[in-house]
Amino acid sequence: MTQNYYQKEIETMQREDMRKLQSEKLVKQVKHVYENVPYYRNLMDEKGVKPEDIKGIDDLHKLPFLSKADLRDAYPYGLLATPLADCVKIHSTSGTTGRRVVAFYTQKDVDLWEDCCARAITAAGGTNEDVCQVAYGYGLFTGGAGLNGGSHKVGCLTLPMSSGNTDRQIQFMMDLQASILCCTPSYAAYIGETLKEQGYKPEDIPLKAGIFGAEPWTEEMRQGIEATLGIKAYDIYGLTETTGPGVAFECSEQSGMHINEDHFYAEIIDPDTGEVLPEGSKGELVFTSLDKEAFPLLRYRTRDICMLSRKKCSCGRTLIKMAKPMGRTDDMLIIRGVNVFPSQIEAVLLKEGYEPNYQIIVDRVNNTDTFEVKVEMTSDRFTDKVRDILAMEKALAAAMKTMLGINPTIHLVAPKSITRSEGKAVRVIDKRKLV
Repeated sequence: MTQNYYQKEIETMQREDMRKLQSEKLVKQVKHVYENVPYYRNLMDEKGVKPEDIKGIDDLHKLPFLSKADLRDAYPYGLLATPLADCVKIHSTSGTTGRRVVAFYTQKDVDLWEDCCARAITAAGGTNEDVCQVAYGYGLFTGGAGLNGGSHKVGCLTLPMSSGNTDRQIQFMMDLQASILCCTPSYAAYIGETLKEQGYKPEDIPLKAGIFGAEPWTEEMRQGIEATLGIKAYDIYGLTETTGPGVAFECSEQSGMHINEDHFYAEIIDPDTGEVLPEGSKGELVFTSLDKEAFPLLRYRTRDICMLSRKKCSCGRTLIKMAKPMGRTDDMLIIRGVNVFPSQIEAVLLKEGYEPNYQIIVDRVNNTDTFEVKVEMTSDRFTDKVRDILAMEKALAAAMKTMLGINPTIHLVAPKSITRSEGKAVRVIDKRKLV
């Protein structure tokens, strides 16, 4: 199979050459941050570290971490490393509590970000002959802007649809013969459902590939999307704090996401101790932006739990791979003392033959946590017989307890009764007052 690269020299660079490049960039970046960001300079001074102590990647562990709390404390300009006059745009995280996180970009930052997204589109088979439909949200959210710019760099005809208005999405997809779809996996599944309801078969849909990210999704969900839309579904990873989507991307092997490590250096740490763990260990993902100008974060704790691997990839890229995040250290629910990840619940539902349309509702009554999961019945299982519904709820609750070690209350509801997402799916409603 012919392999597609956007920047082959970088994407297939030998390990020792990449490490040399990373070290050169890190030395410059630490000096840049120390001289221009008082907030981070104070953190370094508290730890007794000076820029001259960082001679390469091997010294990275000497630097202090940054967390989302630091970003909120420094809001809005406290981590800005260039004059405001040099910045051309901002983006902001969605759904944060308290102060929002605002990230700044120079034109060079935008260009490098779009290159990263172009690598992802090219790895998914995209060329200048493709029509790329971007159905991520535009605006402060990074999804739309990143893939839009990457699509331009590749030379695709770009449909800047943004999220929502599914009928219009389908009209443009069919009329303009869109071949690549970029959106959240939950919205891709919803588009697939709608196309199926309208009588389209997979072979009627012009799409060949999808690039889906911004929320967790399982391998089973991937297979469902691929079957419904008749495509190959590629994962993409990013976060506003480091730049947006395109920090890492999946290739045709679909066995993890290649990190654009000429721009982002990844570490895995023990989330409790901060100790750097060896390759192949499961822990918290930490990123250092090696050449971002306006908002360069050093050792930023993502709270995503995953693993890194340098196993040889059949696509020919030598960029290190990160596994699909296995949960987060900060969106993990603790219910009656048990750690619960929404991804675990989704895995059970898919294994038991349900669609991943669900809501977790947690509350606290008389000092005891309540744990409810609302699950849509599939159309082929739908019934209004109370006895049958109770039996299915009991069986699903048992499967959940086996996975989670805790017994939820299951409520099966009619198909389509849980609000479909046209952006990030709202999976968890936590009504507890947890301070």
